[in-house]
Order: sequence, then structure tokens, then C-alpha cells
Amino acid sequence: MIRNYLGFAQGISGQELAYQASRQASLFGARFRLMRSATGIRREEERLHVTLSDGTEVRARAVIVATGAAYRRLGVPELEALNGAGVFYGAATTEARALEEQEVYVVGGANSAGQAAVHLSKYASNVTLLVRGDSLEASMSDYLIRVIEDAENIRVRLHARVVGGGGEGRLERLALQDSASGLVATVEAAALFVLIGAEPRTGWLPDEITRDQRGFILTGGDLPKGRPPTDRRGPKRPAMPLETSMPGVFATGDVRHGSVKRVASAVGEGSVAVRMVHEHLGGT
Repeated sequence: MIRNYLGFAQGISGQELAYQASRQASLFGARFRLMRSATGIRREEERLHVTLSDGTEVRARAVIVATGAAYRRLGVPELEALNGAGVFYGAATTEARALEEQEVYVVGGANSAGQAAVHLSKYASNVTLLVRGDSLEASMSDYLIRVIEDAENIRVRLHARVVGGGGEGRLERLALQDSASGLVATVEAAALFVLIGAEPRTGWLPDEITRDQRGFILTGGDLPKGRPPTDRRGPKRPAMPLETSMPGVFATGDVRHGSVKRVASAVGEGSVAVRMVHEHLGGT
């Protein structure tokens, strides 16, 4: 549930918001290429060419990259083998009802992990939030911390790391390490939801689009002073705030370096990027 987006006092699910957004975009005339992914982008003269996974290309004078980010993996081999069988990356709401009266664990200390814990607590007998740090205040919204503190069946375990686990065909146990003492304990667990940050979906982009060390796209004032050879802006045409190092290519939302990682800010950046596209087209 998204509870900090303006206009939805009781919250709205990500699935419902995405559905309503796609309907609205269709009404405005947007066209969709479904069941395909972008695999490359290049500039030829005044046109951008986006290659799709089916081998076709889309040509445009401007492109907005809003590919978001994917959840990081735990990197525990025993648990990777149980992915989808008790181990889930992200807040999988469809599994919640199947966990009634069972022990559930959530890994992460940010808002997404807190929201998952709150949702799962409606069904599970107990939900334990595993946090590597020494508090929630540095990474989680205050309103969400209060909800977790008021919930009778949510426990917060600090300085905790998942180092192992297993089960016969499905998750049955976890090995948890206390990073302060180094002690490892085995606990029964019916499910583990992992929300430990995200990695940007930028592996398909060319080197001409500059990224930071983590792969997030640099835009506007964050771009290095030295422009790549493909940059034809000239001295009187600096990059716009959401424009990448490839002229006419913009980046918005979680994929962008320095983004706030909130739904409202991502939506706002999208509308600002569209305005910049108009400015770009007006000057080309």
C-alpha cells in the first residue's frame, strides 16, 4: 500500500495505481508496446533509435528513460534455491493470505520493508522485521515507525543478518546472525520477504549515457563537465535538469541518480521531463 501519495487518504496499492495510470495514458493517446523490453539506444543524426527485444526499432526525437530499479538479492545460495517457495523479493501481496497463523520474516529497514511488514501482520501470527542497522529512524518514515510500534504482532530485530536457511522444497527455517555479537541462531520461518534496496535497470544503456558507480543515470548538473563526443549541444546548450549525457534522452524516477525514491516525486519528475521534451523539440 502506498500511503504517502497525495489524494489517497486510505492508501492505494501499486498495482491499482499503475492500472489507473495506464488507462489515463491510453485516453491521452499513448501507445504501448507490451511484452517487449528495450535492449539498446543510439543516436543517428537527429533521431534516436531504441532497439526492442523482438528485434524491432522505435525512432524518436526524444526518449524518457523511466525503467526504475530491481530489488537487490540476498546472495545466500540456500535461499536463492527457494525463490518463490517461501522466499520472495518484494512485497508479494498475493502470498499474504496463505501465511495465516505462521511465522514470517521481512528483511530491510526502509519504507518498503515497513509497509510489507504491516500488510503481512494482518495475516501472519508474527512478523519479524530484520534490520542490519541500529535503528529505523534513519531510513523509515516516522508515521510508519509508529504503525509498527503499535502493532502487537510485529517485532523489530536490529543488527540482524540472514546468513542461511533451508527446507524440504519450501522455506522452513532461517539462520540469523547478530552482527554485534556474531552469534548465529536458527529460527522457524514460513516465509521471507526481502526488501534491501534496489539496483537500477540500466544495463541495456550505451556507454554514452553516463551513470554513477552504482549504475544510476546522471542528469543535468550531476553530469561531469567534460561532455562525451556524442554531445552536440554546443557551448550555449547545457543539459537540462533531467537530461542525460545523450541529448534528447531524459531520465526520471528511481533510475535517476539522486532521485528521492518516492512515488510522488517520480510522478512529478515525469511531468517535468515532458515539459523539457517540449523545450528540446522546440530547439531542434
